[in-house]
Amino acid sequence: MKNRLNLFQRTMLRWRDLHPYNAVHVVIVAEALDSDRLSDAIAHQLQAFGLADLELDRAHDRYEWHGGRQEADLRLLSDDDPLGRVHDEIARQLNAAFPADGRMSPFRFFAVDAGSLFHLGLAYDHFVAGGDSIVRLLCGIVGRYRGEPAAQDAIGAASAPSYGRLFLRQAGALLRGLTSLPGIAAGCRRSFRPAYTAIDDGQNAFARLRLGLPEQAALVRAAESWGVTQNDLFMTILLKVLSPLAAKRSQESTRRELAVASVVNIRRDFGSEAQNAFVPLLASFRVSHLVPDEISVKELACSVHKESSRIRQGKLYLQTLLALGLAAFEWRFLSETHRRQFFAKHYPVWAGTTPLNVAPLWAHAGGRGPAPEYLRAVSTGPMAPMICAISTADEVVNVGISYRTAAFDRATVDGVVADMLSRIKSL
Repeated sequence: MKNRLNLFQRTMLRWRDLHPYNAVHVVIVAEALDSDRLSDAIAHQLQAFGLADLELDRAHDRYEWHGGRQEADLRLLSDDDPLGRVHDEIARQLNAAFPADGRMSPFRFFAVDAGSLFHLGLAYDHFVAGGDSIVRLLCGIVGRYRGEPAAQDAIGAASAPSYGRLFLRQAGALLRGLTSLPGIAAGCRRSFRPAYTAIDDGQNAFARLRLGLPEQAALVRAAESWGVTQNDLFMTILLKVLSPLAAKRSQESTRRELAVASVVNIRRDFGSEAQNAFVPLLASFRVSHLVPDEISVKELACSVHKESSRIRQGKLYLQTLLALGLAAFEWRFLSETHRRQFFAKHYPVWAGTTPLNVAPLWAHAGGRGPAPEYLRAVSTGPMAPMICAISTADEVVNVGISYRTAAFDRATVDGVVADMLSRIKSL
């Protein structure tokens, strides 16, 4: 059955016309690597979920999974430094294009041998799925590799809920939220724009922040004590560590605020029809603040939480979908240069978060035992020069940081990572 591309999918495809817009997930498999068994597990799981032989029809904004068996696109890697090789491969995959149109596989797998265990990676064309669906897919592959019984819950590859139905279902929230649009526009006009050395350079690089049990416990304690969410805390810490990099905003007359954004999974807003759909169902919101040097992390976190709570409770993140629709209308009239500048000019954001709690998703997908350590990365796209993909497993939080090299150099990002870790430890 042919599915119509939803609003967010069409946006992703427009972004990937400028530069590959991919995502990468990596899970640790606590067994020795057997390439033949892994290839077979991947092929069987893709077939079981109907995720083979994708046909993309850009001209008519439609796509279709034809199904059947398709051999896995699996890249086998080894290195004296397995983690370093994983990080290098993530960066490579973020910048490697998938076919633009027609019949294809939107999945590329890789495995990095580490002796008694291996790192299983999946890079995918982001328009086909959100992170929650990919967790379920990888859980099934790992289960098959281990010889565990297949989970009963299948992914609905042929099901793609439309945003039109969402707008009808959430009409009340959308109408009430229209009053927030002038405030969103005013916040954008107050926000300092990130600078790029070359706006046409979409190259992504990758860094990682790993939080063990002590750091994770500090996050949980602070969030509970201050009455904020962990995502609020990450957004707060990003504002604090990025503020010195945007110090020139103090010389501006109007654009003196610093903005960060967060992706929101809106699957629940679609209702039961979207429960098992293999499709990205996403929105986003932004928070901006002056971030004065003297403000404490607690005070800033409470301010961020106040704004994010207002947005979530009023479902104001749905208004960003209307903004994407307006951007799509304008997009067709813009040159490629203006398309690359569009979001940086009209929707200034320095960094974004995309949180994913892997543990409950892994358990729901039938995973045995605790959720394994999990790492993600998402292409930055034209909206923000840095994206922090936060993946929470049972004992470890991994923050995969993708960044535009035209906006940040490696030394700067290493400093950001060190500062984030220091601030989390001090919580």
